[in-house]
Amino acid sequence: MSNIALFDLDHTLIPIDSDYEWGQFLCRIGAVDAEEFARRNADFFAQYQAGTLDAVEYLEFALGTLAQFPRNRLDEIHAQFMREVIQPVLLPAAYDLIKRHQDQGDLIAIITATNRFVTAPIARALGVAHLLAAEPELDAAGNLTGRLLGMPTSGAGKVSHLRLWLAQQGLQLEDFNQSHFYSDSQNDIPLLELVTHPVATNPNARLSAHAQARGWPQINLFDKQ
Repeated sequence: MSNIALFDLDHTLIPIDSDYEWGQFLCRIGAVDAEEFARRNADFFAQYQAGTLDAVEYLEFALGTLAQFPRNRLDEIHAQFMREVIQPVLLPAAYDLIKRHQDQGDLIAIITATNRFVTAPIARALGVAHLLAAEPELDAAGNLTGRLLGMPTSGAGKVSHLRLWLAQQGLQLEDFNQSHFYSDSQNDIPLLELVTHPVATNPNARLSAHAQARGWPQINLFDKQ
């Protein structure tokens, strides 16, 4: 069978954390209480960087914030977020890496701990059709309820979500001749250890050290701009 190429999103394909920047953006445009939200958002981000984040607790906070707005207003805010924050950091090297796998006929997916509402437009902008992300619950009108569906897509959760997604297509990871996964963070070591071709991409210090010990390749997309 052909190969599969998986990509983390934040600090891997884009040089920012989209979840954190979304929160900062909400503060800047006055959509939330800036002081309180920024404090909590910064605390969660520091926990993520340290590898101590309680993913469910964070997602309930993030999705609860989204649930304050009707869906049409959320979509308007996100379109502005894409124009002002995301589009300027969609860099050629990321497109080139994705295109290399597309040209080879690989099955391609982004798998991210950030929720689908924030990341689906980013995946579309990068030209990636398949997205595995934290799933917000929606009501009958399409509004977010503030609750998470299923388990988070972080750490070992990425492995579970990937296996479930493949199983829904009658596949398993072992069916592919090669499986590639690109990530910047030690939080993704469970999936990096599982694929045949792990690539530490713009790695933080902890992942870089682990990759060096394991003999994994390391690349930095953002130095190429």
